[in-house]
Amino acid sequence: MKISFFGATEGVTGSNFLVETTSGKLIIDCGLFQGGEDETVLNWNEFPYNPGGVDAMIMTHSHIDHIGRTPYLVKNGFKGKIYTTEPTREFAAIFLEDSCHLMGNEAEYLNKPPLYELTDVQNTIQLIETKKYHEKFSPFEGLEIEFFDAGHILGSSIVKISTEGKSVIFSGDLGNPPVPLLKPTEFIDQADAVIMESTYGDRVHEPVEKRKEQLQQIIKDSISENGTILMPSFAMERTQEILYELNALVDNKLIPFIPVYLDSPLAIKATEVYERFPEYFNQEATDLLKSGDDFFAFKGLKSVIESEDSMKLDRDESTKIIIAGSGMSNGGRIQWHEKAFLPKENTTLLIVGFQVKGTLGRRLLDGEKELKIRGNEVFSKAKIIPIQSYSAHADQPKLLAWVEKIQNLKKIILVHGEKEAKEILSGKIKEAMDVEPEIPEFSKSIEI
Repeated sequence: MKISFFGATEGVTGSNFLVETTSGKLIIDCGLFQGGEDETVLNWNEFPYNPGGVDAMIMTHSHIDHIGRTPYLVKNGFKGKIYTTEPTREFAAIFLEDSCHLMGNEAEYLNKPPLYELTDVQNTIQLIETKKYHEKFSPFEGLEIEFFDAGHILGSSIVKISTEGKSVIFSGDLGNPPVPLLKPTEFIDQADAVIMESTYGDRVHEPVEKRKEQLQQIIKDSISENGTILMPSFAMERTQEILYELNALVDNKLIPFIPVYLDSPLAIKATEVYERFPEYFNQEATDLLKSGDDFFAFKGLKSVIESEDSMKLDRDESTKIIIAGSGMSNGGRIQWHEKAFLPKENTTLLIVGFQVKGTLGRRLLDGEKELKIRGNEVFSKAKIIPIQSYSAHADQPKLLAWVEKIQNLKKIILVHGEKEAKEILSGKIKEAMDVEPEIPEFSKSIEI
């Protein structure tokens, strides 16, 4: 078996791995490259393999850096089955349509043809066949696949491939348990090789138990200053987790009343998908639903659909919380709100997710004050507060705990991380397991 790496090698985006066996070819993920202009332009590159010669594909989960280039793959000749979980298929239909519009804007800016059209998105969704966790299946003869719950976002999967007497695990993105809504990340006890993410391989998150307390205190402080809290949030998972915890704070009267605006049509659609798959929830969330507590509809929460209503929020001086996309502030409605509110000292920008280098969110997190947003010069006076424990990615100790459970490993291959994160995690793994991890470069192939 040969595995070639065509994304998520120099950074955390563009996941795309090609598995070749004696009986067929399989793609694991086909995501967008994200970040600055240098990364975005990579999406128009030709695939280093023939899409029409690939037999099948796996979507580990529906984040756009893992699936966003799939319609381009289909446009270029891929006709095989795409396997994933039921929630991932539902999310993919929503997010790939949104990505089509966003990449159309990027194409116009870069003076390039559209990366793909809506018909390519529709053709992609028609190729998807869903599988349950632990339902073993064979996309072609001689290859067996099993999905495990990654605990990263709803429907996210760890993928175990067995062929030619060998077994290989693709971690996808690993979760950060315990988290609201989701079941914990599953462990796998044996494999010959693992290809694993390393997003937070160089750091330790704050204790999960403290994040609700932090959120509570930030809200109280903002109310006392008559300020606005901006949350750039990913439409899926982070938004729903925040809503879940805000619901708990409101229900238990732990914060004064404050209007919460969910200003993201995409997040509103994603939340509707969550409501259709309660069987994927953890026990706590399941029990809350059974008790009649709709944690996606608490007092003070208002959904904002129309852009005109979104713009009105920027003229509203009262204290409030605005949750809007995109999660890295590199597009979407959050940029309009940042343009309006970042110059104010009583604004808090709450960072609750990973920020890729080159994005506006990363620049703000790194302390940059003089910014250009939507063509306007903006000087930020806002408080920028990260809560890393809201991350959907495992931190270094959890990554180590997960990989150490896998017995008889001969190869550990690190992807989906910035250089320093991969190198630091590699050293920690070598100390703990006496295995020297490999860090592949783009287009490198490794034999298993």
